[in-house]
Amino acid sequence: MRTPTRQPIERLLAPFRQFARTSVSGGLILMAAAVIALVWANSPFADAYETLWNTELTIGVGAVSLSESLRHWINDALMAVFFLAVGLEIKREVLVGELASRRRATLPIAAAIGGAIVPAAIFLLIAGGGEAGRGWGIPMATDIAFALGVLALLGSRVPLGLRIFVTALAIADDLLAVLVIALFYTAELSLPALGAAGLVLAALILANRLGVRRPTVYLVLGIALWAAVFQSGVHSTVAGVLLALTIPARTRIDSDAFVARARSIVDDFEGRTVGGEDARTEDHHAALWELEDATESAQAPMLRIEHTLYPWVSFLIVPLFALANAGVAIGRDFGALLADPIAVGVVTGLVVGKQVGITALAYLVVRLGLASLPSGVTWRHIYGAAWLAGIGFTMSLFIGGLAYGEGPMLDVAKLGILGASLIAGFGGYLVLRRATPADPRPDGHGSTMSMP
Repeated sequence: MRTPTRQPIERLLAPFRQFARTSVSGGLILMAAAVIALVWANSPFADAYETLWNTELTIGVGAVSLSESLRHWINDALMAVFFLAVGLEIKREVLVGELASRRRATLPIAAAIGGAIVPAAIFLLIAGGGEAGRGWGIPMATDIAFALGVLALLGSRVPLGLRIFVTALAIADDLLAVLVIALFYTAELSLPALGAAGLVLAALILANRLGVRRPTVYLVLGIALWAAVFQSGVHSTVAGVLLALTIPARTRIDSDAFVARARSIVDDFEGRTVGGEDARTEDHHAALWELEDATESAQAPMLRIEHTLYPWVSFLIVPLFALANAGVAIGRDFGALLADPIAVGVVTGLVVGKQVGITALAYLVVRLGLASLPSGVTWRHIYGAAWLAGIGFTMSLFIGGLAYGEGPMLDVAKLGILGASLIAGFGGYLVLRRATPADPRPDGHGSTMSMP
């Protein structure tokens, strides 16, 4: 059989596609967006930076409209899509991933709890109460894109078990962050809007129970849910997580019927080819569309939506969020800003608190026999992962905006987040670069324990 030759455009796009497939690419784009925002906000064009993101944008039909600044549209609407992707990740991990069984879930969940409580306590100890203390949730977060990006840079030095652990830890961390946002960073509640949100949520659950598998149905109801939650006083991004929980995770298809249909389409496609050339291009295209439709129908809606959202979230929404929120004017009082209790609390919480909390809780559950280290993972790996968890960035910036709103306090918190993320990323890289994989042992004790 003749091997099809790639078209020039395919050869041209191949390096980009390979780049987009790597886990480091999303982190690199995010980092570039943050650097651009920081440089832009401290350049002669700083006024243009603020003017752009404070531009009012009105969306609506007729008398029903909503006006918000461009930055708020990104933080309230686009980030709801980000939280939808987070919710789908959490749901997948709970159903079939590292959080699916108690034994496997204990280690990352315990580590995430330790990595949330200790940093928050350290922040409150340094920043104190009052308005400054409202930012206690900032150092609880972990940026999964940056953390996995650093692991990808380390290549084969990092065992697969550690990548899985860091992913599960970050997802459990995201779940805690969502709960914190919903419970502690909520404005004055509107009961009618909450009631409307409850009705839409009930409709979504009913659609799931009735076997509705069309993503369009969940999209329309999801927009209605976002609007109701937005008006309720609960932060609108929580709607993304609630929507994710209602999207069907299982497929309802007869595997024999799918195989028969796919084989029939392929046979028909092959039958229309004469001498290696297409008899009728339009017939082949119709067959390919039919095969694609059959394949999509065989996939669970949760996986289809998550797969669709991934590039948009990684390469557009999160970098755009960083571009709109990471810009902070440093000015001449840079030293004073860094010495502010808020900045010190954020840096200490993310860099020191994450190390202590994650390592200590992980060690505790292992010593109690409730969990074991993944295969090939040593305590040095866990300690390096605890460093990487100090890269708060996206979620930390988001919680900072909820805690302080626009103003000097948020600028100080942003500096702390950026500084802590840089220190944690570099420190984690150095620690893991020196780590060597352990030889797995079946005894379940010591630093070379294997995951059962």
